[in-house]
Amino acid sequence: MTSSYSTDIVIFGGGIAGLWMLNCLRNQGYQAILLETDKLGSGQTLASQGIIHGGLKYALNGALGGAANIISDMPARWRSCLAGEAEIDLRECRVLSERYYMWSSSGFRSKLKTFLGSKSLSGRVTAVEKHDYPDFFKAATVEGILYKLPDFVVDTNSLLNLLVEKQRDWIFQISPGSYRFKRDESRLVKAISFNDKDKQFTLEAQKFIFSAGKGNQQLIDDANLAEPKSQLRPLNMVYLKGRDLPPVFVHCIGDSFSLTPKLTITSHSDARGEMVWYLGGEIAESGVGKDSKTQIYSARKLLTTLFPWINFEKTEFHCFAIDRAEANVNNNYRPEDAYFIEESNVLVAWPTKLTLTPNLADNITKHLISSGVVPSGTSREQGLIGVFEAAEIATSRWD
Repeated sequence: MTSSYSTDIVIFGGGIAGLWMLNCLRNQGYQAILLETDKLGSGQTLASQGIIHGGLKYALNGALGGAANIISDMPARWRSCLAGEAEIDLRECRVLSERYYMWSSSGFRSKLKTFLGSKSLSGRVTAVEKHDYPDFFKAATVEGILYKLPDFVVDTNSLLNLLVEKQRDWIFQISPGSYRFKRDESRLVKAISFNDKDKQFTLEAQKFIFSAGKGNQQLIDDANLAEPKSQLRPLNMVYLKGRDLPPVFVHCIGDSFSLTPKLTITSHSDARGEMVWYLGGEIAESGVGKDSKTQIYSARKLLTTLFPWINFEKTEFHCFAIDRAEANVNNNYRPEDAYFIEESNVLVAWPTKLTLTPNLADNITKHLISSGVVPSGTSREQGLIGVFEAAEIATSRWD
């Protein structure tokens, strides 16, 4: 006999986006559960640099476009959560740096881009007087201009663990390929049947949300959806470890025509307490397709050029490939905001950026309410605790 269970919302994908939605929905009274086929945070979440940014990279041409406008308010939104004053209490989340900086070299285009960016985000970006420079830039042996941004950096490990801890009983592990989506007579997805490790059961829900990053495309295929489409943006990320590395949080603006920062650095600690620099920006985009040796050589050369006052001889370099998943709309266009699309009772969602995660939860919650999806008040989901296994939490690459 096949057992049957029910809940209001089933979320697929245990990254920050899915976990944030789970917390928000349960806080609003919805019976919601989250399913993950891998370790929690194992995809884009722990590959993120953790920057809660206000849109500077979208304003380096001097025009405050749609993306910059949408993102500009997000640091304040996150700070409200970190102060325990918003929809999710993040007071226990570790903040790696309360400040983020932008460093412009002496090149003409670098100076121009940072000047235009600072003007378009006037009031949120300020030049730092040299006597107020952080220690790292006080030691600089090259000319440059330092700006202070409203951005800050969260520890994604800490954020991940906190969001999981708040809803631990409702986060489950499933095996890939162990489920099948079931449609009703109206062709709407209304249930999932599971055949996993000799357990057979059915799970019904009012709505299903796919928020699995790169895994969304597999879910789209499994549910046989026609409209939602995903696209991948490959990156070749670099990190380096060194006992003598100082903490640095900065966008380095280059002299190319690209509006992407030449280099973006965040600083972390590994499990042994050793300093880690995590590198993103143009170096990660231009490194796609390069082998490890070539990418590491490029990163070492760039760091030596940008920061000649630092000795990188005793640092240990690594790199890894990661695919950032985004919605594919209007022929490969990347949405400016968090994005979701509904088909056949399934909402397929992408936050687009870590910083936009609260926006995604807001938009989906509003959509559920406007669609007449309200908390049921009763559920048989309690029994799922004995049916599913608890999902494990992933660790950072450098651990």
